[in-house]
Amino acid sequence: MIKMNRMLVLFITLTLVGALIAGCTPAPENGEEEDVGAETVFISIATGGTGGVYYPLGGAMAKIFNENIDGANANAEATGASIANVQLIEDGDAQLALIQNDISYYAFEGIEMYDEELDEGKGKQLSLRGMATVYPETIQIVAHGDSGIESVEDMVGKKIAVGDVGSGTEANARQILAAYNITYDDITPDYLSFAEAADNLRDGHIDAAFITAGFPTAAITEISQVSNVTLVPVSQDVIADLKTDYPFYTGVEIPAGTYKGQDEVVNTVAVMAMLVVPADLDEDLAYNMTKALFENLDVLAAAHDRGADLKLETALDGMSIPLHPGVQKYFDEVN
Repeated sequence: MIKMNRMLVLFITLTLVGALIAGCTPAPENGEEEDVGAETVFISIATGGTGGVYYPLGGAMAKIFNENIDGANANAEATGASIANVQLIEDGDAQLALIQNDISYYAFEGIEMYDEELDEGKGKQLSLRGMATVYPETIQIVAHGDSGIESVEDMVGKKIAVGDVGSGTEANARQILAAYNITYDDITPDYLSFAEAADNLRDGHIDAAFITAGFPTAAITEISQVSNVTLVPVSQDVIADLKTDYPFYTGVEIPAGTYKGQDEVVNTVAVMAMLVVPADLDEDLAYNMTKALFENLDVLAAAHDRGADLKLETALDGMSIPLHPGVQKYFDEVN
């Protein structure tokens, strides 16, 4: 009996303590339910080297997501750029990546450097989905002033830097030459990296070089200050053929005065830096990321001049892979 009385007293005491604690807890104002906090959403953004364009744009995107998506924990990661970023998306280690749209196309289709019959070809990378194209990376054909090259046809019989083996630039060079019915048998191809091509062009060891980069390109600017160089145009009919054959190309104009001695506008083609997400990204998150991005374009523009190139009306120009459903939902709403 004493034991039961003690248990009853303990029960009453605990009940009173519980009621007292509950009474001391502030009630939510205006009858709203207590906010327990949004679930954390990690967004890793694969960019490029810290000295390039991709990295500051990725940092600006992280800022946008963190400030406009509930629970977002976004970070920009320095990477080896396009080809490395394809792998990060495919492996599920990135939720957003900046990748050239030609590289995305090759990866999705399993061609060029992704041809599985090549020694290091990985085959089709089917986890890639598009969000938007951002800014052009222009294929600039630069000829030494003493080479006599004023058109792509003039390259026959000349020594031409076509890009490093297996690079996107090399694929660009081969495709443009083929549009003029020129093969590597018709020229002396030199497989040089960007830096090597610039050095050899300045020193006159090659006649011309294909360089894929946003303009003005510092290396070309420097060469034009010490050597006579010419920007070689791509004709309008060839531009049209390239755009028909390859969905990632877009026509661009390099304005007169971009480089020393360039007195006229030069027509050429460009590939696009684009935003890529994984196919299995949550549809609502993909929608919210796209919406936040296009509602805060000023943040991108403030981070880098190329950030100002992203516009809603041109965001699908050069889109080379299927859109993510969440992204498509946003574009359907605003168009």
